[in-house]
Amino acid sequence: MPHLSRRQALSLLPAAGLLAVASPVRAAASGADHARLLANTVAMLAGTSDSNTRPEVAAKLAAILRTARQRLTAMDQAGDGELFAGLTLGADDAALRQAFQFLYEIALATRTPGGELDGDATVQRRVVEGLQWLHERHFGDQAAGYYGNWHNWEIGIPTHVSRTLVLLADLLRDERPALTSTYLATMDAYLRNGKDGDVDLDSRFHTGANLADITANRILQGALTADDARVAKAIADQATVFATIDPYDLRHGVTDGYYEDGSFIQHHSVAYTGSYGRILLTRVVQTLKTLEGATTGSGLGEVVYRWITDGFAPLIFEGWMMEIVKGRAVSRTNTGYADVGIIVEAIADLADHVGGDSALALKKYVKHLPAADTGSFVSPVSIARYSAIRSDDAIPAADLNPPSRSVAFNAMDRAVHRRPGYAFALARSSERISKYEYMNGENLMPWFQGDGAYYLYLAGEDQREVFGVDYFTAVSPYRLAGVTAPVEERRTVPELYGRFWYENPGHPLNFTSSSESQNTYVYFPRGENAFSGGVTSGVYGAAGFVQSDDVAYTAKQEGVLPEDFVAYRNARATKSWFMLDDEIVVLVAGVAGQGGRAAVTTVDSRIAAPGDAVAVTGERWQGGAWQAGDTTPPRWLRYANGTRGTAVGYAFLTRQPVTAGLETVTRSRRVVRTSNPDTSVTKNVFTASVTHPAGGQVPELAYALVPGATEAGLRGYARGTVRVLANDRHVQAIEHKGLGIVAANVFSDGPRLAGRMLVDGPASVIVQSGERTVVALSDPTMRRDRVSVVLHGPRLRVDSADEGVKVRRVPGGMLIQATTRHAHGRSFTATLR
Repeated sequence: MPHLSRRQALSLLPAAGLLAVASPVRAAASGADHARLLANTVAMLAGTSDSNTRPEVAAKLAAILRTARQRLTAMDQAGDGELFAGLTLGADDAALRQAFQFLYEIALATRTPGGELDGDATVQRRVVEGLQWLHERHFGDQAAGYYGNWHNWEIGIPTHVSRTLVLLADLLRDERPALTSTYLATMDAYLRNGKDGDVDLDSRFHTGANLADITANRILQGALTADDARVAKAIADQATVFATIDPYDLRHGVTDGYYEDGSFIQHHSVAYTGSYGRILLTRVVQTLKTLEGATTGSGLGEVVYRWITDGFAPLIFEGWMMEIVKGRAVSRTNTGYADVGIIVEAIADLADHVGGDSALALKKYVKHLPAADTGSFVSPVSIARYSAIRSDDAIPAADLNPPSRSVAFNAMDRAVHRRPGYAFALARSSERISKYEYMNGENLMPWFQGDGAYYLYLAGEDQREVFGVDYFTAVSPYRLAGVTAPVEERRTVPELYGRFWYENPGHPLNFTSSSESQNTYVYFPRGENAFSGGVTSGVYGAAGFVQSDDVAYTAKQEGVLPEDFVAYRNARATKSWFMLDDEIVVLVAGVAGQGGRAAVTTVDSRIAAPGDAVAVTGERWQGGAWQAGDTTPPRWLRYANGTRGTAVGYAFLTRQPVTAGLETVTRSRRVVRTSNPDTSVTKNVFTASVTHPAGGQVPELAYALVPGATEAGLRGYARGTVRVLANDRHVQAIEHKGLGIVAANVFSDGPRLAGRMLVDGPASVIVQSGERTVVALSDPTMRRDRVSVVLHGPRLRVDSADEGVKVRRVPGGMLIQATTRHAHGRSFTATLR
């Protein structure tokens, strides 16, 4: 991903933004076209006369009108002390945010061209009266406000208020001019995580998607009051989110944002492309639309284009957003396809803000993805634009991903491996990246989601039936695919403390709902291991991970945390994943349940509808059919869903008993999120796992995941397609003779043998031999100045090498050395012949 520094980002700003950085006084004279800003925003939200006559937009217009009428009915039926019937205000910040949302939805219908309420001044006055009522009774009193979640007061409510004020700007100017300025002053006062009522780039709350939200609101507020200084500073503040995060030269201490390898982080250490990254994408594209023709210059569209190609596209499989980058949103009922629908709207809009080749590539991608539900689009104009792209026969469909792709998102401890027919997604954690995210009663049982959990997506499936909220509902949190977990029972945060967080404001760490200590030890704790990373070589990848406790457990043992704070000890394991063409090879060593506990490694867990024709077959090492409940080690197993025509094979490269079988599970979706509907989900759950007994000799485990495998193919595979060269806590390495690949993760310091390679660890290495020999290596710890490998064998000469790679002859072979200082896990490659 091309690096964009803060200086480069600022160089692309509109002139008004640059002036704000230099001098707020000079910015006041920059003269942004405020009327155009407001008109652009109304058009974006409500559509135009042209867009709203398109038949594809009719359903959106009907939904806008229907919602507005529902809200008006609720106003008509409101009782004493209510603005909307059934919405109790005064102690629930979410209810107050909802009241402002309802007013916005009514106002929107009155500005939607072609709608029955378009221009209805009577309805608009009802909205204005509602704004006045809410301010007088529930929003204006600073002493009574700001309870609950800070996000509602600084982002949620101001978003609805700012947009409503824009929609009703003409009426307010003529009939209630003081209301806008009154609201702006109040919203500034509620910006308590800012500075003097404005954004503070040093605040841990004003980063990434949150910063984009706040600044987008402030651009609108400045346009409403013709305040050039506010507009200019908001544009300049938002521009900082376009800068690529350099972890070795942080600005304002911010780690939230996009990284050079395409990773996106929010909440300082959470892999979050699929949720907050999506929000950031949406907001900045909306800002580009708002500013169009109202300020000079931009050029930031090409930066966002790279977010799409390098950050989002690898994570979208057949229109589904992968689980590994959703944070706590994995527990929500509307992720996956809905996430991508929102992204598609941004992509369609972005095509108007980038160059010709980039615009065409985006349009091709829009046609490549499955048809989106345009009902989730914000803008009628976007629906019209999207529909025009989809119906244009001159635009061929084309993926932004090549058919085969392996991506190491090492900056966020994630990996994605794609092939025709499947995609494999892996989630790890480290001292840099959180093990999971829990917050506000969402993702109640997240404990092992960053401990090597993986997701194997098969082509042609409705992923809602295989993953999404139902996967986490039906599958035990201790049996997520790929996870090694101790045998124990844990309790959720609400079960432990009777609320959504741990509270102890009297402790020196000051545990409150949004305190830094809450983030560090409860909401998204990091691991304690440095080794989590990997290497890519062309379309192949290797990743390694040393499983550790999280920081909360260690801090509890050290006496840093209060006595009543509960922290759980993790199991130990050293793991590698070698991602090839037809298989992903998994090595597991050094497993220990710790504290007298056994541990279980889950080879796979998959769900299916109860009526699906699911079968599990297998073969023993000594021959003969493997049966469910068989204690004899299987040579291979195969899970097949005949109804969906999909299958996964499991070829075991080591001999140990495997517990595998099918179970019908019924649970409520509330087991993973307290605010989910109390809907019972029944799934047929397949699990294959290996138990590691407590205190005994723990054998190494090696197996291959084979997507789409047939029984005949598995019989052939088990006869030696892959050879394990090493599998212990120091070195894990494999050889694939058909591909000419030797790959290794070396976890210990110093030189270690892996086949014909001598690797100076810690390091990850892939060597592919053929007409040429390609060597790729990286530092998964992100701590080393250099890594190296010696290839034993015939003399070779350099064909090409990345910058920072040196190659020279040494006794017995060739030394390839890469300077990895400040490379943040990047892969380095040399080609020899």
